[in-house]
Amino acid sequence: MRQLLLDLPADKPQTLESFVTGANAELAALLQRVAHAQATSLDERFVYLWGEAGAGKSHLLQALAATPRARLLTPASALADFDYDPDTALYLIDDTQQLSAEAQIAAFALFNQVRERGGNLVAAGNAAPAGLAVREDLRTRLGWGLIYQVHGLSDDDKIAALTHAAQARGIVLSAGVLPYLLTHFARDMRSLSAMLDALDQYSLETKRPITLPLLRELLQRND
Repeated sequence: MRQLLLDLPADKPQTLESFVTGANAELAALLQRVAHAQATSLDERFVYLWGEAGAGKSHLLQALAATPRARLLTPASALADFDYDPDTALYLIDDTQQLSAEAQIAAFALFNQVRERGGNLVAAGNAAPAGLAVREDLRTRLGWGLIYQVHGLSDDDKIAALTHAAQARGIVLSAGVLPYLLTHFARDMRSLSAMLDALDQYSLETKRPITLPLLRELLQRND
């Protein structure tokens, strides 16, 4: 299956609108305000997201990175990228738990500059600040503002979201396809959405409806 997914547009641009909210409605509303530069209180200017892999943290940061005057920072970013720039209104730091020692120092300095000189900063990691494996001073900065756990979707949420996406595109799925997919394939929404694309493409190529046998065949062929 992996090779097939590489041939599909799995890396579509992430947007706040395409984020399946689930139990994260309050967070989604806040990030809409951040995206439109309407988060002005000190608490809202600093936001930290944490949660399990696949919950959607990177999706949200990448969506915010598409807004004007935003800068996305990751463990692979150059240290100079962490320098404060008055032309940047929104800083985004992903995978904070993977930052190098030098990048952690640079991120700490960036927090201070944003607080003193203006801007917003949204960071994300795999644990709440108290349990994050980073420098104590950076951990303190990550807890400055609002802290949200990004809750992963339930199976029912994922099935509902995929069903809606399929209906919007005119894709007809036989009963049992989505429950089987959730138990025999990657469980994050990005992979599941890419698999929906793969099923649609394979159905068109083979001129067969999307049924459980078709899904099993596709998974076996690309295992």
